[in-house]
Amino acid sequence: MTLQRRDKRALAGLGVAVVLSLAIAFWPSGDSAPQVVSALPASIPQAEQRLDQLNKIVATVAGKQKVLDALNAQLAAHEKGLLPGDTAAQAQAGLLKRVQSLARAQSPPIDIGQVEMGSIRPIAKSYGETQVTVAAICRIEQLVQLLADLSAQPELIATSDLQVNVADSTKKTVTVRLTVSGLVPLKLVPERKTGGLF
Repeated sequence: MTLQRRDKRALAGLGVAVVLSLAIAFWPSGDSAPQVVSALPASIPQAEQRLDQLNKIVATVAGKQKVLDALNAQLAAHEKGLLPGDTAAQAQAGLLKRVQSLARAQSPPIDIGQVEMGSIRPIAKSYGETQVTVAAICRIEQLVQLLADLSAQPELIATSDLQVNVADSTKKTVTVRLTVSGLVPLKLVPERKTGGLF
């Protein structure tokens, strides 16, 4: 078998490439010993200074932990006012139940007519807001007492919309459309889908 000129050149190039590869792989580097970085201070005074700095840092941790615990306790106290429920529907039902029970507690009781459940939307970065709208016919003093009772509740609820019209001037009654909002945990707010056209 005879090698052609092209094959001879290819073998020569392969030989040169192998020699260069071996030379690069086994070439001694200038600083063959790895450098060790020491975390220890160079002298005793430096070590004492470092220890003093660490002691100061440790001393502030206890104070910061007390502040954090106090803030967590305040947050927990405020969040007791969130509407309870494992789902958005349960939170809305709890809000409606609260409004209905306050209406029944008036003297004479207010009969709730039409009920509309609003959507739950995010408010701030950590909470959501749910709404319930109710319609009723009552006397003005009953409405005033209902609004006062709503503001005295331990839950974080408030009147967000109120429409009042005269129902019967002889009986001094009014038609009321009342929207009550309450705060819920952010986990109950449905995620909004963003993106596509459809």
